[in-house]
Amino acid sequence: MLSNQVSEEKFFPDGNNDPVNSPSHYNMLDVEAIDLIEMSMTRDDFLGYLEGNAMKYIIRYKHKGKPDQDISKAIWYLEKLKGKVKDGE
Repeated sequence: MLSNQVSEEKFFPDGNNDPVNSPSHYNMLDVEAIDLIEMSMTRDDFLGYLEGNAMKYIIRYKHKGKPDQDISKAIWYLEKLKGKVKDGE
């Protein structure tokens, strides 16, 4: 497994880690973790996963010390959910 330093250099050579859209600790493989999770589930299961994660970040945004980041993560999951629902119509 790659060290965090190697991983961040590989995916963020300029040092700009994006903790919302593409956290470096989820990019240690050629496939992002979210894509592996989606491949392992049915469509309905994955939609529920996205919904649940959005709810998690909405529920905790006042309590973790980084409300802007948690709200941004909730929006990221909601946008992903919206795109998957739109694709499936």
